[in-house]
Amino acid sequence: MKRIPPGKVASYGQIATLAGSPRGARQVVWILHSSSDKDQLPWHRVINAKGQISLPHGYGYELQKALLEEEGVVFDRTDTVDMNRYGWKPTTRKAR
Repeated sequence: MKRIPPGKVASYGQIATLAGSPRGARQVVWILHSSSDKDQLPWHRVINAKGQISLPHGYGYELQKALLEEEGVVFDRTDTVDMNRYGWKPTTRKAR
């Protein structure tokens, strides 16, 4: 997760697959919730596969959106990110 560059996003499922657990999207959510501050993970760069923020309004949604917009990520009028444009495409090196 630390390799997701500013201005790019990845899905929970993408991170799980890169970690060797293609069905582990929920574990990614748990790791982000429990370790993002301690391990300085760029939690705000991880969104759902539809290109949307999964956090509810009032519980981190606005902060995550603001952090992504500060990095240049654009949301459309339905608050969706274009994954083709902003989706992180890791190199062939093993991603963590």
